[in-house]
Formats: sequence, C-alpha cells, structure tokens
Amino acid sequence: MRIDGIAAHRIARRRLLSAGLVAAGTMLSGATSNSGPRATGAKLPAGNGTANFADKRAMIVQRVRPPLLETPMEVFDEGVFTPNDRFFVRWHWADIPLAVDVDSFRLEIGGHVEQPLTLSIEQILSLPRMQLAAINQCSGNSRALFEPRVPGAQWSHGAMGNALWEGVSLRAVLDLAGVRAGAREVRLSGMDRPLTQVDPFRKSLAIDHARDGEVMLAFAMNREQLPLLNGFPLRLIVPGWFSTYWVKALNRIEVAATPDENYWMAKAYKVPTTEDAGVVPGSTGYETRPISTMVPRSFITNVRDGDALQYAPRVPLRGIAMGGDQGVAQVEVSADNGAHWHEAQLEEDFGRYSFRRFHAEVPITARGPAKLLARCTNTAGATQDMDPIWNPGGYMRGNVEAVHASFA
Repeated sequence: MRIDGIAAHRIARRRLLSAGLVAAGTMLSGATSNSGPRATGAKLPAGNGTANFADKRAMIVQRVRPPLLETPMEVFDEGVFTPNDRFFVRWHWADIPLAVDVDSFRLEIGGHVEQPLTLSIEQILSLPRMQLAAINQCSGNSRALFEPRVPGAQWSHGAMGNALWEGVSLRAVLDLAGVRAGAREVRLSGMDRPLTQVDPFRKSLAIDHARDGEVMLAFAMNREQLPLLNGFPLRLIVPGWFSTYWVKALNRIEVAATPDENYWMAKAYKVPTTEDAGVVPGSTGYETRPISTMVPRSFITNVRDGDALQYAPRVPLRGIAMGGDQGVAQVEVSADNGAHWHEAQLEEDFGRYSFRRFHAEVPITARGPAKLLARCTNTAGATQDMDPIWNPGGYMRGNVEAVHASFA
C-alpha cells in the first residue's frame, strides 16, 4: 500500500502532523564536525504556530497508528541523502505529539547531576552547533525477508535513511548540569506515550558513550527544520547505532548511577550473543544482549528486483553502501551470483556514518536471468556475509542482497 494523491491528503489530515516553528533568523551554522559538509547558513522557519509536515510522498504504509512509513527503494537511487519528505517513520506508541509550542517547550535534565535544569529551545540554540551525516536505520529493517517469518513490522529494505543532522552535542548539555561522580548511564525519553499502563519508551546510553561528543540533540535535518514525524523539536542522534536509541521528540534526560531496568532496555531489542546475532530457527535458552551498532550493508539501487532489461555486454550498476559503525572501504559487485566480483568506484565520502554511493560496469556474458549482487567491506575489515542470519526479533540483517533481473 502506498500513499499518493487523495490517500496522502486523508492520512495527512487524520494524523494532524503539525509542529511549532522555531524563532526567526536562527542560523544553521557554527561548530562543525569533521564527518560531513559544512552548513550553508540555511535559516529555520520564522514565527510561532503550526506547520504541516504530513506530506510524506509516496511512502509504503506499514501502519498508520502509530505511524510506520517505509521509504521505497527507488528513493535511494536519487542521492546520498534521503529527502525529508521521503524519510522513513517509526514510532512505538500511538499517542505521539500532534503539535509542539516551542515557546513553552522545555528539555529537562535531572537525576545524578550537580544542578537539575530545564532548557528552552532558545537556550539550546545558543549552544555551540555541530553537524554530522549519519544513517538512521531501524533494527528490524528487512525483517520481511527473514525465513522462517518472524512477527513485527514487515519492513523491506526501506526502514532506513541518511541525513545531514544539525544540533548540539549531548555532552554540552550534560556539562551544563554537571555530571556527578558515579554516573553510569544517561536515560532519554520523549513525548510519545503508551495508551495502557506499560513502560514508556525510554533508552539508555553508557555515560562515556553519551559524552563522546558525537551523540547529538538534533533540531535540523538536511538543512531544514526537523519534521514532526521525524522527531521535532529535538531528536537524539546516535551515530553508527540502530535507531531504537534515536529518541524522537526528546524532552527528558536523566543521568543515573544504576542500570536501566525498564522494558525497552532489559527485555526489548535484544539479540543473541553470537558473533553475527543469528541462531538456528527454533533455538531456545541462548544468551542475549541489547542491540547496538549497525553492520555493513550495500544495495543496488538502479535495478529493481524483477526488472527485464535490454541485453548489453556491460551493464552499469550503482547503489549505496554503509559500513555500520565504521566507514566504507570497498564495494564489489557481481552479475553472476558471486562467481566473479568487480570492484566498484566509491563516490564522495561524507563521513564514516553516512551512506557512500558507488558505481560500476559489470560484464553480462549471456542473455537470460541474472542475479546481481553488491558486497561492502568497512574500514575495520568486516565484509558482508553471503548467507542471511535468523533470530526471532528479525533484527540486524546484513547479508549480501540479490537483485534478480533478466536480459533479453
């Protein structure tokens, strides 16, 4: 099912996707990380009130309440950064914020700190800025391809996107409050709420990770105001980690001296402790760990599965690759199901956490069906496996993906 035309308008109205606007004249400039291009001085929208951010274009609808919208694969062929209006959406609870008044919004910082604080958007915007290109990928991306099938959102490959994020570092905000000795974790929560008496969605990071200078509170995405569906007014950015930690509509930061035992840390989003996070279907009694860093992946984007193409001795292939929590070192492509591999040319590098585009020409030795493959190796030397893993959560798929085409 896709959103288009009248359906898009109806869903947009039904979801009331509106967001307050940040004060006029605010500049997306200032401190910049080394992991992405510099900001160009784009302004955030002016005024106070609401603006409609519901016009996600031609998305694949997994669910409407809470909204789960998947990016079609052809979008990833358009560029290294995923457009905001085609960027995937995943919320856990149906009661998501429908509007935000930026004048009254406050970010709370408390717990194991010297001085509990509440910060306004204006105060947050006054902090040194940073920007980072980073992939946001659901840990269940590609779950629909697991065999045997597993429950959960049946994503294909489109529960991911790459953006240039701008904001302030979590470390800077924690420094304002003063982290006390003995701090162990930083717990983060947002404005979405469950409709029943269960644990609200909350995620935690180890204190050293939270203070590494890369974890960010973002207010801008691809040089535009952060859309409400993607976490307005503040979203946590955890580069290299799956998006379960990327808390949307962030409004509470708590420094803790004890482990977080809430459901979303103690029980949810756990994977087997095996090296590849996979087990034999039907296995029981194995140890688990919280999901964390992403793994290398690559996708051919200019050919769709099932395409019938005109035969030529050499065929151009292009696509995107990710190194997980590392950079992309190499991409190889094959047009004969891996019998022969050809090194692709890597395009501009926007940093270790970003998509990296690639292109190549591969020989087609005969007419008929062909299985096209892409394989990524990251800068730590990790290469995609040929065989898929399995686990009951449908998490962390990272094998080489095949695109079936025919040449006539």
